[in-house]
Amino acid sequence: MINVLLFAGLQEKVGKSELSVEKQEVTVDQLITHIRETEPKLDLSNVMVAVNEEFVNNPGQVIREGDTVALLPPVSGG
Repeated sequence: MINVLLFAGLQEKVGKSELSVEKQEVTVDQLITHIRETEPKLDLSNVMVAVNEEFVNNPGQVIREGDTVALLPPVSGG
């Protein structure tokens, strides 16, 4: 199982702070696609992804069972 943490607006859209994904090994891109299919309310087009507290820029990076993924929406302010 991969634990996915949601922050800010993402959390508000689905009404929970975490998702559990029953996968043993996926890439970041595959995980995002899976979450888009299971949680269609979420706009993941500009999210930043961190795996085990390190930001990831490679959509092909492998995520394994037991990893924690954080999805962070873009920050805006004035």
